[in-house]
Amino acid sequence: MPANDPSFPTDVSRAIAPALSVIRNNCHISDARHATDFTLCVYLLKMREFFRWEKNLPFSAPLPHDELTDWLTEREQLWETLGERSFDPVPFGDREYDPFDADTINDQINNPGYVYSSGIGRNLKPHFFIGALEEKRQHNGFTLYLSGREYARDLSAPPAMSLGSNIFIRRESLRRMLWERIEEWRWNRPANAMQEAIACYDFDNAPDEALDRMTDNEARYVMLHEIGEIMAGEILGHDWEHLLAALPHSKAELLVRSVRDHLADTLSTLPELLADANPASLHFYIANLGNLRKSMYPALISAYENRMKTGDSSELADVARKGREHWSALAGDILVLYREGPADLQEQLVSIIEAATL
Repeated sequence: MPANDPSFPTDVSRAIAPALSVIRNNCHISDARHATDFTLCVYLLKMREFFRWEKNLPFSAPLPHDELTDWLTEREQLWETLGERSFDPVPFGDREYDPFDADTINDQINNPGYVYSSGIGRNLKPHFFIGALEEKRQHNGFTLYLSGREYARDLSAPPAMSLGSNIFIRRESLRRMLWERIEEWRWNRPANAMQEAIACYDFDNAPDEALDRMTDNEARYVMLHEIGEIMAGEILGHDWEHLLAALPHSKAELLVRSVRDHLADTLSTLPELLADANPASLHFYIANLGNLRKSMYPALISAYENRMKTGDSSELADVARKGREHWSALAGDILVLYREGPADLQEQLVSIIEAATL
């Protein structure tokens, strides 16, 4: 990225310009490989918001149709040239680093005020980002990185990720994700958990302040989920990751990931949610569960609905305790099946998981 490049953020040190250029290009390579993972509708929605992020447009601003169309065409043309490219090493000073060596790269950039992460997400999609480091601290044996403005990201921008004992909370991505959920609810305004979550904030009179408050509130709980992910990883071991690698783009993969998500949440997120007695985050937690996870854990939804009627969270706490045992046992059964190596592994996984609702 040349020093006179007008796209270079003015609030970023020129010393990291070469690294930022490479990280942005690695994001493009990842997107080139995985943009077709989405349905057309989801893809177009993600591209609209990606355009909004790149152009630094406020959420309330209408998108310029012609400029968006031209940008979309140019981006897809760029991806066509990158699909077969390998990821480039990230340069700092006179050395280059593997783009997945986030620990070493952070050693180079944390003191100047930046944070970097890289990892593998759903559908084995690599994720890269670099942003402003707002906070780095220790929390119960984990290193927590909280980032603010993001300077490089890919099409999918997970608001949190855990790598080893490191947890990355991406405040800008979290804020954007929350806004998207609010906008989705506003299309039809159903009477559901999302309505209850939104009602805890003053979005009608002070939307920006309300979104900031919601972001601050939910940052704790995405952190708790990532702590649960680390705890689940310690229980499940490396075979779980090998199993996922064998199930790309399949119903079995979605189900297996959902089992782990439920285990992570019953280990960490749900117990803390209930201990905090934080209704706004409880409502949002339920609202943010996809239909698949809800169908696997109907007892949780029933207990939440009873809590809404009575104000009593004891049933929720009981369901969370039972869930921890249930999802841990089911994950163990999944690993046993994987190690046996049946030819119809995917079909058997779907069968045993769908039969093991709680």
